[in-house]
Amino acid sequence: MTSPATTTWPSLRVSDWTPTRDTLHMWTQIVGKIRMAHAPLLNHWWQVTLYVSPRGLTTSAVPHRTGAFEIEFDFVGQQLEVRSSDGGVQSLPLRPMPVAEFYTRVLDMLDRLGIEAPIRPHPNEVDPAIPFAEDHTHTSYDGEAAALFWRQLLQANRVMGEFRSHFVGKVSPVHFFWGAMDLACTRFSGRPAPPHPGGAPNCGDWVMVEGYSRELSSCGFWPGGGEEGAFYSYAYPGPDGFADQPVGPDGAFFSTEFQQFLLPYGVARAAPDPDRAVAEFLRTTYEAAADLGHWDRAALEDDPARWEGTAVPRTTT
Repeated sequence: MTSPATTTWPSLRVSDWTPTRDTLHMWTQIVGKIRMAHAPLLNHWWQVTLYVSPRGLTTSAVPHRTGAFEIEFDFVGQQLEVRSSDGGVQSLPLRPMPVAEFYTRVLDMLDRLGIEAPIRPHPNEVDPAIPFAEDHTHTSYDGEAAALFWRQLLQANRVMGEFRSHFVGKVSPVHFFWGAMDLACTRFSGRPAPPHPGGAPNCGDWVMVEGYSRELSSCGFWPGGGEEGAFYSYAYPGPDGFADQPVGPDGAFFSTEFQQFLLPYGVARAAPDPDRAVAEFLRTTYEAAADLGHWDRAALEDDPARWEGTAVPRTTT
């Protein structure tokens, strides 16, 4: 593994951290479900996600009674931190442990802070779906690998955030979905979509119907699809001819296995300008979806620098 200090876009082979990835996936599901239990439904399940933070992954502020709490995976300090608006703080060292132990200890931390956790204690979008309290299979945790993954997410989050800024239509935040363990950002045309057929393992079809209720173009990054993970882009519904569209940069391709465009992270990392390579992938795959889908691009897109140079009024005292 490469030290995070040696490169902005760190190298992390999926095969080098698969056991840790799979354990961390379950841990993020537990934390994400706790957020979901306390937050009201937002379109496309936007209330359930985690966010990239300066130290790891966070729920952000979760409403609780008349206050709020936050749960953060701190991959710098290697702690799970729970903080509440009344000043309460609980922490759990991140180290190798079974999912069952992590689950029990997180519930205990929340109980100490007076926070309920009425979650469905089974993972989603995986098979088999071992109940959290019974999962002694996933026990690995390599803190260095987890920190490198977070640093990959930092770069993806930054470039995807800049890409998001060019869209003035309905667009999601750049957020981390714990179901599939991916960082995603989704643009919408404004039109309804046909009901999604579902089919995700251990996940009700109605979940996908809500997630894909509007025509969309979605992009993201996940630790799969390539030796070091991959950036992805797909459309729903997929317009005719989408898979055959030319996209950039060199090394990007349409995967018949995953039914989406992929840019292996290793290709982006090795490019002379990784930011430019990822930005080209996000832009060209979106344009393929929007043009073939006849989106009203003139109404949905704008220049994020449109106000640069404008005089900003100053207040005086």
